[in-house]
Amino acid sequence: MSEVVLRPMTMADLPVVHRLERTLFPEDPWSEEMLRGELADQPRTRHYVVAEDSGGEIVGYAGLAAAGGQADVQTIAVRADRRGSGTGAALLTELLDEAVRRNSEAVFLEVRADNDPARRLYERFGFERVGIRRGYYQPSGTDAIVMCRKLRTRPPMGFNRESM
Repeated sequence: MSEVVLRPMTMADLPVVHRLERTLFPEDPWSEEMLRGELADQPRTRHYVVAEDSGGEIVGYAGLAAAGGQADVQTIAVRADRRGSGTGAALLTELLDEAVRRNSEAVFLEVRADNDPARRLYERFGFERVGIRRGYYQPSGTDAIVMCRKLRTRPPMGFNRESM
């Protein structure tokens, strides 16, 4: 596994991150304005990080939205030449840790139905398929698989006769 350092994403990172976004997701990249909007909500409801290699070059990034006990992975992206190096796992670990810090009960995400490596990563981390969004990714019309990982369950609430 190649070493990466994770740090909070800043507005200064947007040109590099957006260039990666366009390269990695050529059919449906987020605009720089969309990314800027996500960062504007950080840290209130968002948590975005970048992964840097030993030379300080950004090789991946990820973002989480979290509010009201639920978290959603907004994006995870790893430069093609760094896939399989553990960078995606490091980014996902950070997002899950942040969801726990924010007292989320579950984390949801959508993954392209044709992205088997990403789906396997999520399954390795305990995500389970809970639904499908037909034609979610545009303009290709590719389906999204909705996945969820429970982080904690609520304690029993209310009256319990057995405890009396």
